[in-house]
Amino acid sequence: MKKLIILILLATFVIRFANSQDTFSIVAVDSVTGEVGSAGASCVDLYQAGFPNDDFLGQLIPNVGAINTQAYYMPANQTNATNRMNLGETPNQIISWLVENDVQSLPQFRQYGIAAIINGSPEAAAHTGSSTDNYKNHIVGSYYSIQGNILLGQEVLDSMESRFLNESGDLVCKLMAALQGANMIGADTRCASNGTSSLFAFVKVAQPTDVFGNPSFNVSVRTTNNSGVEPIDSLQTKFDLIHNCSSLGLNETEDFSKFFSIYPNPALDYITLVNKTDENYDLFLLDITGKLIFKESIYKTKNLNISQYKSGIYFLKIINDNRIIVKKIIIK
Repeated sequence: MKKLIILILLATFVIRFANSQDTFSIVAVDSVTGEVGSAGASCVDLYQAGFPNDDFLGQLIPNVGAINTQAYYMPANQTNATNRMNLGETPNQIISWLVENDVQSLPQFRQYGIAAIINGSPEAAAHTGSSTDNYKNHIVGSYYSIQGNILLGQEVLDSMESRFLNESGDLVCKLMAALQGANMIGADTRCASNGTSSLFAFVKVAQPTDVFGNPSFNVSVRTTNNSGVEPIDSLQTKFDLIHNCSSLGLNETEDFSKFFSIYPNPALDYITLVNKTDENYDLFLLDITGKLIFKESIYKTKNLNISQYKSGIYFLKIINDNRIIVKKIIIK
């Protein structure tokens, strides 16, 4: 009878969390800039599953590390991992603790990827439980971990790693490149019939000064089952609107003065941006390489404190549903 009860409970657990399986993801840190990041995708219809956020699988602790919690996802395990990281434990120590202290005593079903900056140096570790759905594996580098389950095969992880390592841009660009490495039909085998790799995708990176839970870069896409829409392609489109992985494409638009005015430019400490329209915009400050410096919203007048930034050429990218406007500014 005891064995029967255990089997029933296990079956209930598997059914309950079958739709919460993640597929392929990456965590990485940059020990030079202090940036920490996470990206991932899966063939789960988040509209049906009821998850409020597309990026729930990744947890970022600014200037410390990143944790991806996947395969029969349990929020309590993610919280425990975050608490251990805040105590200063290394990725390997956190993994060991999670395996020993799984909230349901079922670590064989879990998959984790963890990267952190420990005493100024990057470290990474991963765990793939023996009962995680095939194909499953992980790849751990010195500052990143790539992991997946329900995969087409090892080629998904290998392609992600290759694209990640060969991308010369910043951490945001490298994470986006890693996802593109998995942009193949059926990367998550459940999505083969949908003609896509997955149903949702996200990329997020926290700067050292970001507040926990509010990373300065966070872009995601969710699609519905049977829509046939590739979320990684849709994510790339949104990504390109706010971040450039080279200086290419950062050209001033001629219509800036029609909608906005800015003064002074060049500037030393503050720049004032005046919106001549009655529309709301998202405002992005990018450096000359296309790296996102900060994001804000603007309705009418916005005073921007630029005193903490190095002198040089920057770009303001101003976006809403109707237009994209780019203006070059010079910080003295």
